[in-house]
This record gives sequence, structure tokens and C-alpha cells, in this order.
Amino acid sequence: MTHTPSGPEYVKALFSEIAPKYDLMNSVLSLTRHKAWRRYGVGLSGLRPGGRALDVCCGTGDFAFDLARIAGAEGHVVGLDFAGPMVELARQKARKRRADNVEFVLGDARDLPFDDESFDCATVGFGIRNIPDVDRALGEMARVVKPGGKVVCLEISQVKSPILRAAWKLYFHVLTPYTARVFGANASAYEYLPRSVREFMTREELASHFEKAGLVDVIYHDMMFGAVCVHVGTKPA
Repeated sequence: MTHTPSGPEYVKALFSEIAPKYDLMNSVLSLTRHKAWRRYGVGLSGLRPGGRALDVCCGTGDFAFDLARIAGAEGHVVGLDFAGPMVELARQKARKRRADNVEFVLGDARDLPFDDESFDCATVGFGIRNIPDVDRALGEMARVVKPGGKVVCLEISQVKSPILRAAWKLYFHVLTPYTARVFGANASAYEYLPRSVREFMTREELASHFEKAGLVDVIYHDMMFGAVCVHVGTKPA
């Protein structure tokens, strides 16, 4: 059986392959700004010490670790991803950091293995565009969050300024695959990355999907001139 370059099995294999270089490439391509973007997302999550949080499409776990610092020793954070090598790297990092309040599990964002209203918030960082059924994934995140809890999504978006857009396209669509080759990463994976962003919905459309999932008071904020956008929705009390 063959898979298209955008099918779920292709994406799963791709992220499994790039797992060893994932953290390095995130830092290089974002000029280390991904750390600040995640912290901003955590700040909007409403998570408090002692709380429970879920990070979907967790990759190597950095968003989950940021959440765990807020949850503290009395809280608990779960990171979920469908790529086994990503989850294993996240577990290794957790052991090195002695982060006992965070765990990582294999799973599908479209069918979360958790009870209703299990978490105070749910996050997804740079992963929603890789999920074939966005509505189902957002619905699942909303399902497992408690009433009044937040669903937070960080995602690469389109630069708004026409002046800056050309420079952004050159960097993201041309230089990104080249940079991947320089650092020994899978160049085809980093050709998929800009293509997946180009083919993904607009920030306004994603906000409407948040509402379709039953979330209210949906807002979104642009960062880095719109190159990154964070969406936040609240589960009705």
C-alpha cells in the first residue's frame, strides 16, 4: 500500500525519522524563538500549580515540560504523540530532568485515551496541521478538558505584511530545506513543512473550527508578524 506525501502514515514515518534532529532544527529554524512562543501559550492556558494538563502532538516533550513547571510537584502533565521515536526521546528527557510530574504516551489525537473532563487544559504546539481530521482532534481536546478549561493551539501561519511576506517565503520555503541538509536532517521532511503550512487553513478558519468544537470566547494572537499564531478557546462552564 502506498501513501500520499500528506497521508497520516507518511507524516508518522516522517516525524519518526526526524526525531533525533527535531530539537536542533526547531532551535535553528525558529532562531530559538520557539521557546518564547511556548511560554506564551502556557501563559494563556490557565494552568495553575497542582493542575492537570494534556499536550497533544507533543513531539520530544518541550511544551509538556513547560506546562509541568507550572503544574508543579502536585500537578500532572501528559504528553501524547503518534510517533514512537518522538515519545521515546521525550521519556529520555523526562528521566534526565527527573520530571516525575510528566509522562509521555503513544496515542492518536483523533481518539484520545482519556476520560471526559480529565484535564484543566489541553495544548497542541505546531501539530494541528498534521492531523487529518482537525474537527475530530479539537473535539477530543475539548471533551477531555474540564468546564471552564482552555484549549490552546500554537501553529505556524502566514505573515500578514505584503512587504515581509516575500522574505518569509524565501526563508521558509527555500532556505528551510537547505538548512536541513546543512545540519544533516531529512531535507524532504523540511520540504513537507512549508508545504503543510501553505495548504493549511487560515487563522480565521481555524478559529471557526474551535467554535465548531463547542469552544467559546475563541481568540487568536499573532506573533513574529503573523508567522506564528496562537488560538485559545474555552470549554463552556
